[in-house]
Amino acid sequence: MPHTHYTTLISADNLAERLAAAPGSVFIADCRFDLADTDAGEKGYAAGHLPHAHYLHLDRDLSGSKTGTNGRHPLPDRQKLVDRLAELGLKQGQQVVAYDEQGGMYAARLWWLLRWLGHDSAALLDGGLQAWQAAGQPLTQDAPPKVTGDFKAGAPLAVTVDAQAVERNLGTHERVLIDARAADRYRGENETLDRVGGHIPGARNRYFKDNLTADGRFKSAHTLRDEFGAVIPGVAAEHVVLQCGSGVTACHNALAMEVAGLHGAALYPGSWSEWSSDPARPVATGANP
Repeated sequence: MPHTHYTTLISADNLAERLAAAPGSVFIADCRFDLADTDAGEKGYAAGHLPHAHYLHLDRDLSGSKTGTNGRHPLPDRQKLVDRLAELGLKQGQQVVAYDEQGGMYAARLWWLLRWLGHDSAALLDGGLQAWQAAGQPLTQDAPPKVTGDFKAGAPLAVTVDAQAVERNLGTHERVLIDARAADRYRGENETLDRVGGHIPGARNRYFKDNLTADGRFKSAHTLRDEFGAVIPGVAAEHVVLQCGSGVTACHNALAMEVAGLHGAALYPGSWSEWSSDPARPVATGANP
């Protein structure tokens, strides 16, 4: 019997059924992380993780080298990421399920990167580790079985724009930017991560945590469609550029838009951390325009 193909979200129950029926059919990635303690996710993984899960580290695996002007979490080298995933056992076309315990904040980055690598069988565990445990499912400290992967990159299913394109857009207004950071940081207040507080002129604010219900699962497609529509009234998704502080939580908004059926938004990977590294670039402060 063919397996269901998940491209956005998968529930804990559906993942448990899939693992019980065909454990080798799914590649599970633990993406837990803490910006303030970069070893915390790995320690959490060692203490207990989903069966068959591999650990992927935001800085080492899901980001590239920093130059000081390309943001805090630049995109990884495509081939290095492909090689890393193949080394861990990912096969062509295999279902990937990513999870964390931060509402998908970091797991969405892997989901987006897989789309960037042309792999659409990628989903987030809806509700993350908490939902898995709430469903009465087990954790393990066992290492996943050693498997040889044959994963290769395909044509990207995700679009990116660079800082130059964002600068041009200040004049053309062809695209609308959505900033995924908390409202205070968007306004330019309480900035602790980047050199300068504020946002890219014209960007609108949609905090990524607003994509979730109180239990940490994603809101319904209908609700997300309405809420994004309120941020970008009359704007087609393919005219949207998603950004945040460093290109990580913007992927959460990308996933939410996919769930909502709003396809084609681009990611500005450098985001505010890259933009604000050049003092010549303009900065806006205050609430949504």
